[in-house]
Amino acid sequence: MMKNPFVTSGYEGPEYFCDREEETAKLIRLLTNGNNVVLMSPRRMGKTGLLYHAFRQAGIVDEYHTFIIDIYSTKNLNELVAEMGKVILNTLQSRSKKAFDKFVKVATSLRPGVSFDPFGNPNWNVEVGTIQSPSVTLDQIFDYINQSEIPCLVAIDEFQQIAHYPEKNVEAILRTYIQHCSNANFVFSGSERHLLAEMFSSPARPFYASTSTLNLESINLLKYDEFAKAHFEKAEKQLETGVVETIYARFEGVTWYIQKVLNYLFADTAAGGCCKMEMIEVAVDEIVKDNGTIYADLLYQLTIKQKELLVAINKEGKVKTITGSKFIKKHHLTAASSVQTTVKSLMDKQLVTSHLGIYEVYDKFFGIWLSRL
Repeated sequence: MMKNPFVTSGYEGPEYFCDREEETAKLIRLLTNGNNVVLMSPRRMGKTGLLYHAFRQAGIVDEYHTFIIDIYSTKNLNELVAEMGKVILNTLQSRSKKAFDKFVKVATSLRPGVSFDPFGNPNWNVEVGTIQSPSVTLDQIFDYINQSEIPCLVAIDEFQQIAHYPEKNVEAILRTYIQHCSNANFVFSGSERHLLAEMFSSPARPFYASTSTLNLESINLLKYDEFAKAHFEKAEKQLETGVVETIYARFEGVTWYIQKVLNYLFADTAAGGCCKMEMIEVAVDEIVKDNGTIYADLLYQLTIKQKELLVAINKEGKVKTITGSKFIKKHHLTAASSVQTTVKSLMDKQLVTSHLGIYEVYDKFFGIWLSRL
């Protein structure tokens, strides 16, 4: 059975990766010329895929150790350090026994998390409780990076998460380590652009003026159309002209939504058949229906004020003056101060996003589901 070429999670290789040629080249050029990089984009635009794609390029694979550390689920410094140790060791284990052994030797504080099976193969079971002292473990991790036989490229994905940690000095701690790390360059990627921008552009913050910036925008429509048609044709299927353009416009060029709809359309098109325009709405309905229970649970967990504001924002599509009297009166909301507090709670739950002062429901499929209530 042929693999569905429209990948919706992870990275499956260059064959299934659409375009990003300029962004890939720029990211590699910056890193290999000694720059640290902030990679910013709206969520689901494909920044994590770009990191994996760039790190798989010829000239990177053979000349660098590459580590992509996703800290989205971490809640404090201990969890950050545990995730760093886990990713580095797991990566080295699959790449080089010599490098793996060296890391285990240097990172002595993590040895309780390493066990060996009867054949002598290591298992990495580090947990938060393994980290007795984050500062000691960080010392050892960065000692290894500086001692590595080949230079390292380290990407910390969803880097803005450190702004939510209870410890107040994490930025300063990491900045100090990175500043004195001569054998690696770093990518700080994230999707909460207002937090990242503040971290790296405010003179009062430790990372001020320490990086280059790469903003990830939508993939070019023509490139996406060529990519989609090529995969349909390879599977002996046809893609009616205008299908990709319609999906692209409806979901504002956001990579993950386009991939998701094309994934369903590819599955719904028989070999020798043609994917037609009218199939788009069927696919979208199917996706929304598949997630209906999740969306109902999300709504159930909200307060009445949160529900009312979420529905109001969704009805407008995009809201610029969220505390304006016109918006409040139109949707029968309470005072501006209450709206301001409520929208912050919706943003904390990542149900609403804001960019350049414009608010909208974060999950576009959730928005479609809400509009049908």
